[in-house]
Amino acid sequence: MQFSAGCTTSTRGRGLPHEKTDNHAHQIAAWLAHRLRSGAPSCPSSREQNPFDFSRFEGWFAGVEHRALKLGDYSIAGLEDICVVERKDLADLVHSFTATRSVFVDRLKRMTTYPHRLLVVTAALSQVKSAYPQGRANPNRIFQSLIALLAGFNIPFLCTETHELGEEAVASYLYHVHLYHWLETNDYGRFLADQDL
Repeated sequence: MQFSAGCTTSTRGRGLPHEKTDNHAHQIAAWLAHRLRSGAPSCPSSREQNPFDFSRFEGWFAGVEHRALKLGDYSIAGLEDICVVERKDLADLVHSFTATRSVFVDRLKRMTTYPHRLLVVTAALSQVKSAYPQGRANPNRIFQSLIALLAGFNIPFLCTETHELGEEAVASYLYHVHLYHWLETNDYGRFLADQDL
């Protein structure tokens, strides 16, 4: 699934503040939030077995597009070469780090070329560290593989307790990647408010 989040549609009559000064930071942030909600297309990869449903976040994106991606499960239309999100449920994570480890590690290595990359696991970290109901996989090996992924490949991972929290985390991540990209592209810097994120 891939989110398309380009600033290509209208902003419903709201214009950009004319001056780029510190006094306008809050106005710009409010305008951007409105523009992105009203005009940023969104899109989720067609190979997902149990895809996220982003309908709860339709106000964040102008649409959702299902198509094959070069890498990963989710991205942003127009930013597919700089943003990738890989999603795993617990069973898939265990399988990927055991039975198909070399294929998965190769895919993770390819993710390192993307400035914005994230692995989302739709299971609590305590589940990753607990005995698995089926199979003989060692929970500590899976956990240590995630830590090696973070330290060795610099790919952050996020464990969410539910599929629904994973949906929200990915939708929010893609929204923010697009927002910061838009700010930087339009010479506003990489922050939403002065002396803040």
